[in-house]
Amino acid sequence: MFLAVTAASAAGWIVRDWGAEAGVSYAPPGFLGAQTRSSASVERDRGTAGKQDDYGIVDPLAPDLAEIAKTLSGRSSSQARAPTLAFGGDKWGRDVLKKAVKGTQTSLFVGLAAALLATFLGTLLGAQAGYYGGWVDDVLNWFYGVFTSIPYLLLVLAIAAVLNEKGATTVILILGLTGWTGIFRLVRAEYLKHRVREYVLAADAVGASGMRRMFVHILPNVSHVILVQLSLHVVAFIKLEVILSFLGFGVGVDTVSWGSMLAESATELLLGKWWQLAAATLAMALLVTAFSLFTDALRDALDPRLK
Repeated sequence: MFLAVTAASAAGWIVRDWGAEAGVSYAPPGFLGAQTRSSASVERDRGTAGKQDDYGIVDPLAPDLAEIAKTLSGRSSSQARAPTLAFGGDKWGRDVLKKAVKGTQTSLFVGLAAALLATFLGTLLGAQAGYYGGWVDDVLNWFYGVFTSIPYLLLVLAIAAVLNEKGATTVILILGLTGWTGIFRLVRAEYLKHRVREYVLAADAVGASGMRRMFVHILPNVSHVILVQLSLHVVAFIKLEVILSFLGFGVGVDTVSWGSMLAESATELLLGKWWQLAAATLAMALLVTAFSLFTDALRDALDPRLK
């Protein structure tokens, strides 16, 4: 379902107008009803501007300023905004539900792309280290030790701060180029185990090349480990993208993601506006739960020890 929503959003079939100011500022969810307006704002809209104050002073610009404020606020008949939205609105009156759907596209794309890059690197390097051994294994294990000697979250934040370049591509490269270590360790262990088995020795005896033995004979027998790690990394990278965007190192200001929604909701909570936080949290919880169930099913289906 999430993949279908992402594809439809990327194609522009749904939520193409997520940035439109459809409702009033901080429009509440429809099931809560419209906001009650203060008496001061009501009097201001009724045109009290230009009347004398307590000191008998009349502001000559008050009528013009009131008209401009009325136009900018969207209360004119040609730009009427809805008092409520399905799941509420943000500061600018944008539909929170549409933002959550559009954020699914950004977060899932970043998670999938970064996980594919990390899985490719981890599998390639792990296969080389596990199959050849010797100095190749020593060099690659040294690189593995360098990356794992630093706490992963601190490493990601440090690289993001140094690059100081926002965007989905930057986040994908940061996560993909630093998140291969766990897959490398598991793939290396599998190749160390499989390289001495009979079917690999038989392929060597008939003249199969090293690359063919690695990626044609051994790889299909360790694919269940790789696929499970791929699905686990998708969830982990989605969480990291949310953290980076929340801290201001993620996607740009012209792109919506769950992390940017959570960053906006931090100030909204002080005003009692909770619906953007609820929408982003609910969408992320549903995706993480769905991928966790998918990972369990994938492990059960591919692990030969469970057959």
